[in-house]
Amino acid sequence: MRKLLRNILPQALINMYRQGKKRAAARQREELARNSQALTREDIEAILRRQGIREGDVLMVHSSLRKIGLVEKGPGTLIDALLNVLGKEGTLMMPSFPAIGFNYDYLKSRPLFDVRHTPSRMGVVTETFRKKSGVLRSLHPTDAVIAFGKEAEYLVKDHFGQITPYNDKSPFYRLCELKGKILMIGVGLESLTNLHTLEDAVSDFKYPVYHDTLFTAELIDEEGSKRTMQTRVHNPVWSKKRRCNDLIPPVEAAGILKRFRLGLADCLLLDAYAMHAWMVENYRSRGVTMYTPQGN
Repeated sequence: MRKLLRNILPQALINMYRQGKKRAAARQREELARNSQALTREDIEAILRRQGIREGDVLMVHSSLRKIGLVEKGPGTLIDALLNVLGKEGTLMMPSFPAIGFNYDYLKSRPLFDVRHTPSRMGVVTETFRKKSGVLRSLHPTDAVIAFGKEAEYLVKDHFGQITPYNDKSPFYRLCELKGKILMIGVGLESLTNLHTLEDAVSDFKYPVYHDTLFTAELIDEEGSKRTMQTRVHNPVWSKKRRCNDLIPPVEAAGILKRFRLGLADCLLLDAYAMHAWMVENYRSRGVTMYTPQGN
């Protein structure tokens, strides 16, 4: 229903709704602060360890800090907790996309993506993490990721120059190769970028989810040099047809996903490799996709 409303309501009304949600969340945080109910780094670490996140894991995190409630000292505390749980042998990765909305519209505006300075629009946690010393960012104009830790360089190094952003050279597919985990904090599968690995893994994927336009994008790399690459983006017509959260029950039943709470946030923890394998198998056997979650 929310997705339908986003497609038919004027943007001004959508913005008013979002502002109302932000004000309500701020009031909720104030109430938690008055009652000394802020989550500490130690609280977060204990919860994550109980859910099976371990030292040495490769972990992709999608997050909404607002949904958690009140975190002591803000997003840096959540990031520190994640890094402490993963340890020196682990790797933390997050999306750092430069645009909200359809990438087709974004690239039509001919933006210049600077891997060092273009902000992440994926929430305050991702932007805080992007600015942390030692964090690497993939050189990609629409679907850049940021990573820190043992496998960070391997995850991000070959994203530049790929015609589609989720193929076998992408950080998203390599997360599966490394048998990593995906943590969704306060967000559902509508934010699960790894769902797109199916579209690039199946050579004859039956739905035209990529737009026919081959964009040439301009980027500035880590050395400050201007570079160009060609890329395709998802077709907005098909993006509007996604029903990602309808996949939660079957994926949970398959033992690939589990739910828990972090503060006030509903969270999902997924096995990235098992999720990718499940998608490929169920697409080939039953036609299951995020566009056709019941199969065909």
